[in-house]
Amino acid sequence: MSDQSVLVSGRIKQAEGYLVSDMGGDKVMMSIQSGKYFNLGQSGGAIWEHLAEPTTLEDIVGKLCEEYEIDRDTCANQVAAFLQQLALQGLIVSAEV
Repeated sequence: MSDQSVLVSGRIKQAEGYLVSDMGGDKVMMSIQSGKYFNLGQSGGAIWEHLAEPTTLEDIVGKLCEEYEIDRDTCANQVAAFLQQLALQGLIVSAEV
């Protein structure tokens, strides 16, 4: 999922095949296939939860701005960068049909 336009305007969701756990407030996950571990942290864990169902960058930003006191542009930039990293690692996929 390297197409940036999917991240900006398309629907995305969690990729399958990961075991996820909360450890001390951080969201930690392991790939069943590769055995790789990922620590998403607290804010990354919140974003991960929003990806449980197909959603968009804009929807995630809107929800995070409601939950936290953060400037919308700052939030959008940080979420987009985080989603790009998740996509590069294969942790999220396009939910487009």
